[in-house]
Amino acid sequence: MAFTGSYMSTTFKKELLEAVHDFTAVSGDTFYVALYTNSANLTAADATYSPSLVGQVDTAGTNYTTGGKPLTNISPTVSINSGVCSFANVTWNIASFTARGALIYNSTKANRTVAVIDFGVDKTATDGDFTIQFPAATNTLAIIRIE
Repeated sequence: MAFTGSYMSTTFKKELLEAVHDFTAVSGDTFYVALYTNSANLTAADATYSPSLVGQVDTAGTNYTTGGKPLTNISPTVSINSGVCSFANVTWNIASFTARGALIYNSTKANRTVAVIDFGVDKTATDGDFTIQFPAATNTLAIIRIE
């Protein structure tokens, strides 16, 4: 199954109303981003990250570790009547892999899924840096925004 766009997981939407996730920078939860190939079968119904989810980037000789990398939270704020938050950019150094998208999940809260990001096309690094550049925390760009 190919990526079909970016979205927040269904359970994440409910969990926001239950105050499950804490995105504050200093004392908040720890979030991770895991990378996936175009063979991933991620859906909005996936409630938790698991290493067994199909399509995660191969770890053999690629400088990628199963589970991805931790993210640095940028505390939530308000931007023109929208609640927004984002993360600092994350880089895999001297990487050799191709990824089509990513899954953000909360490792503090039993690996609860947050969002799937579709890169739109395959992105490849060959013995170079692979960086996810997260957008600014604004009402039109933030990776997580409630309008």
